[in-house]
Amino acid sequence: MTSSLPVAIIGGGPAGLAAAAHLVQYKQAFVLFESGPALGTHFLEYGHVRLFSAWRYNIDAASKKLFELHGLALPDPERLPYGKEIAEQYLQPLGELPELKPFIHLNSRVIHLQRQGLDKMKTVDREEKPFELVIENGTGIRKTIRARAVIDATGTWKKPNSVISGGAPDTAAGLVDYGIPAILGSDQKRFENKRVAVVGSGHSAMNSLLDLVQLKKSFPATHITWIVRKDSPEQVLGGGDADQLPERGALGTQVRLLLEQGMVESQTSTFIQSLSQLDEQQVVLGAEQKGRQIELGPYDRVIANTGSRPDFELLREIRYSFDPALESVPALAPLIDPNVHSCGTVRPHGERELRQPEKDFYIIGAKSYGRAPTYLMATGFEQARSVVAHLSGNHEAAERVELELPETGVCSSKPLVFTISGTPSGNSCC
Repeated sequence: MTSSLPVAIIGGGPAGLAAAAHLVQYKQAFVLFESGPALGTHFLEYGHVRLFSAWRYNIDAASKKLFELHGLALPDPERLPYGKEIAEQYLQPLGELPELKPFIHLNSRVIHLQRQGLDKMKTVDREEKPFELVIENGTGIRKTIRARAVIDATGTWKKPNSVISGGAPDTAAGLVDYGIPAILGSDQKRFENKRVAVVGSGHSAMNSLLDLVQLKKSFPATHITWIVRKDSPEQVLGGGDADQLPERGALGTQVRLLLEQGMVESQTSTFIQSLSQLDEQQVVLGAEQKGRQIELGPYDRVIANTGSRPDFELLREIRYSFDPALESVPALAPLIDPNVHSCGTVRPHGERELRQPEKDFYIIGAKSYGRAPTYLMATGFEQARSVVAHLSGNHEAAERVELELPETGVCSSKPLVFTISGTPSGNSCC
């Protein structure tokens, strides 16, 4: 019978592991598939990045209970973790616990999902059929498993937005850094004494700017340009002292100081329309700026901190829906529109808002937010708790919402890693 099958979780990040931990609490069978070689693979890819939310926002309640059950120490709840620490001090030890480890499959990419024997067009007896997942391991061997429900927690990290407005692919990939490069670490040579353009208005972009200014202290020929679509940088610098996550507010405050000092050149109201390589070493950007066509550059490197978007290819035979603008779960769109909401103004939500046309299929975590940048891990934990409660028959708990989020500012990337004590002078940035 379908009811005897496990719940399948796709993705071994914070939201996926939270779902697993809650299923353990309800004594529900589950399997979890992670495409990478370790849990938290995406966090390891930006392990050098320090988050602006403290550990207390980044550990799921059910997971915390499992740590305590086994007498494992938890990090200081008020400390700010690095990406590497989220993976190595939280997700991976959690996955090693006996309640979870036998049911977690690494190097296991889900490449296809459907109702057993049905494509998305077939309706008769659809809800009575289990789900089928085709999984491919690291050696290319495939197997099929069945599940009574599916939770897609695959995130958006692997699908960055193009640096070109409108999503057209760039043609200078060798000179464009997507993601969060380690400017002061393993990637430093790429940026020393180079002309660098940072594209994007989120906290990832602001941290790239801060790191580049720090690099400029040792390599003064480094030139930094910040390119944003907004009419003014002030529109993206966040809540400052009013932010309930102090490091998030301090981030915008420090970038404002750098702009005032002339350490960073800004190009506002700028929509990049093309990238063209002059040679193997430099690229120029074609853009529209306040209604006129301009050319920016040449630049030696372009850092694309332009956000990311969900990948729906896996779901082509599942009946799912998404908001046409944000690509989020439809019911979330009016709650998370970044033009309106900060993290604290997003109304708490759970299983009801996350329901898809396909019964017992859910998208949670960063992927549920689509292209909106206002996601916090705590949001994914609450989603997991509510969805699992519903799948376990505890509908009262599923309807109850237990989410509290800090107010003010857009949520992404890492915090300032130093304390602002006054206005710097000269070329000092911290």
